[in-house]
Amino acid sequence: MKSLDEWLKKHTFHHSQFNDLKELVALKTRHQLRISLCFPTLNEEKTIGKEVVIMKSELMDRYPLLDEIAVIDSGSVDKTREIAEEFGAKVFLASDYLKEMGELRGKGENLWKALYLLSGDIIVYIDADISNIHPKFVYGLLGPMLTNPDIKFCKAFYERPLAMEGGPRSKGGGGRVTEILIRPLFAQFFPELTGIIQPLSGEFAGYRTIFEQLSFPVGYGIETSLLIDISQKFGLEAMAQTDLDKRIHRNQQTKALGRMSFGILQTFWNRLNALKCVEHLEPESFVMNQIEVDTEPRMVGQEIREYERPPMLEVETYRLQQEARAKEAKTA
Repeated sequence: MKSLDEWLKKHTFHHSQFNDLKELVALKTRHQLRISLCFPTLNEEKTIGKEVVIMKSELMDRYPLLDEIAVIDSGSVDKTREIAEEFGAKVFLASDYLKEMGELRGKGENLWKALYLLSGDIIVYIDADISNIHPKFVYGLLGPMLTNPDIKFCKAFYERPLAMEGGPRSKGGGGRVTEILIRPLFAQFFPELTGIIQPLSGEFAGYRTIFEQLSFPVGYGIETSLLIDISQKFGLEAMAQTDLDKRIHRNQQTKALGRMSFGILQTFWNRLNALKCVEHLEPESFVMNQIEVDTEPRMVGQEIREYERPPMLEVETYRLQQEARAKEAKTA
């Protein structure tokens, strides 16, 4: 690529470019691909049913773009798993699988285990708290990869209206951690990634052969790590982004965003140590201190450690599984 501007022009799309679902299905069939959709969940009973119903009815039953829809759950105490299964999704409790690797909890853990649990050559990841869910959240991400064989990973971006407590939604809000933390860090250390419009978006899709080579932070750092690692290992030419217009979901409070940033920073330093050959950095503390004010200020600390899962190709159970699947495919 000659410049970031050129990359933006060639690798930034709008979902409406890919709304011919018959054509996408034809491309999928021509390339002999299986496509899996994964919803990572924790207590999402209010939205998961609608998400599964819409994706299954439109993208499996009406247009066979998806081969499987799965929920990978972190241990919901509400009816998330029951509702998802009732409406036709495969449902997995993350802690039941790859037990030899030990138990960790987090969104990144569920995304990592999706590689083991799902069979797709392409895996689409969609957050489970979207209230304005639409098939474009899937076909908008698949379109660039199905129409361009050089693109192996696609990230979503959108307007994120910020719901103000006790007041109306404000237009154009959201992306607070991105603009205050991620974009300045990218600008200083990974400037090629400043063209990613919404680096922390939870919706993305990619080829298994990409994901299985990468380590996965189990918590807040997963989106940041994937962008850095994919760009370093495969280059910007393998990456794209699609405008999905608008995403309405539950907004987090500012203090929760502080804890998110704390976890992301750990992932970021790990990448700097590995890729930039800087003097090794270790946090002096893994406790995030925040101020709570009741009648008077008090300090509340929470330990946040951004553990990472190894590349799935390094997990023996996964390698054996993939060898068995390959043998089955040859004899089929």
